Amino acid sequence: MILEIVKYGHPALRQKGARVEKIDAEIKQLIADMLETVAAAKGVGLAAQQVGRALQLTVLDVRGATDRPSTLQRNGRDEDANAAMPLVLINPEVTPLGDSAAGPEGCLSFPEIFADISRAGTAEVRAMNEKGEKIAFRCGGLLARAIQHELDHLHGILFIDRMTRTEKEELKPKLEELRAKTKAALKAKT
Repeated sequence: MILEIVKYGHPALRQKGARVEKIDAEIKQLIADMLETVAAAKGVGLAAQQVGRALQLTVLDVRGATDRPSTLQRNGRDEDANAAMPLVLINPEVTPLGDSAAGPEGCLSFPEIFADISRAGTAEVRAMNEKGEKIAFRCGGLLARAIQHELDHLHGILFIDRMTRTEKEELKPKLEELRAKTKAALKAKT
């Protein structure tokens, strides 16, 4: 089932996610729905907060992004990042590695808003997958950027929080309009 992606101004986006203690039928269904949702939205990542659930759970799929390659290593061996997709990360621990570089980012919770965000080019990741198995890998390129972006979501941090002051000022009218629309929609539901 395709879920509603909440937009900037929704309180769930600022909530720190609770650890997933058990992968039960409800979590499995949420994962399936999130994978369907991110694919339908043509995104590369989706955090549980973006569908209104404050959990340490994110899904990623970088296969559609051919203009920005990704790298993946497990146990010191290079693997095809696309073959590992879609990727489910539960309770992830991410260590950014190397120098940071600015790169283009968008967010499904901020339609048509983009900015250059500074992030590490490589990341080490430890998490559980959808089967409850521990996984560990090192990644680079778009996958590293997307994982760091989604990890921020899991802690209530938004990509606008990482923008330069100048970028945020330039986008201020769009951001305020989006937040106002979201708040109005939430008020209409109650």
